[in-house]
Amino acid sequence: MTPPELVIFDCDGVLVDTETVANQRLSAIIAEHGLDLTMAQCRKRFMGRTMKSVRDILLEEEGIDLGADFPDRWLAGLPDLFSAGVEAIPHVREVILYLNAIDTPYCVASSAKVEKMHLTLGVSGLLPLFENVLYSAWMVEKGKPAPDLFLFAASELGHPPERCAVIEDSPAGALAGKAAGMRVFGYTADPLTDAEGLADAGAILFDDMRALPALLGLR
Repeated sequence: MTPPELVIFDCDGVLVDTETVANQRLSAIIAEHGLDLTMAQCRKRFMGRTMKSVRDILLEEEGIDLGADFPDRWLAGLPDLFSAGVEAIPHVREVILYLNAIDTPYCVASSAKVEKMHLTLGVSGLLPLFENVLYSAWMVEKGKPAPDLFLFAASELGHPPERCAVIEDSPAGALAGKAAGMRVFGYTADPLTDAEGLADAGAILFDDMRALPALLGLR
């Protein structure tokens, strides 16, 4: 396997363990508008999407209007949501330090706003490793599952898509990576991760970050 020139990481669920608490809050908000979705149902339905996309889906499919300012209200509530702390995904710091040591470029490409990434990566202690290479779906026309974000990140850093690898934990993100012409690896350690959806989207599955360098052909 030819090693990638650039490794692109999703943020939530790949670098930081935020999905459960975030989807618990989202489930509660949706319930206030009359639709009962469990935390697990929210994760499966909306994982990997922007809050603008979540708002649009609920309005179109359920007739639930969270309001045009929902993404901003969601962002404003995040410091409280993550006040108890955010854990880094096990062993991901060692992987990033290894990429640094072998001079392999990497970045983050997330559906979240940059402000959210600063918050969660900051609380987890990972921000110093990523603060200059953060790319958000809010920087492009279409978010995941469209390829725009991954193509934008690769272009900004000067690497051809076919020489990039994407690390994802959502089917929407995996579809975006494949549509961009990149190799996609699906992280499945969380038991609520949609492993079947990731596989169907074309991702190579793994459940231990320590295995990633070898899977990428970098060890």
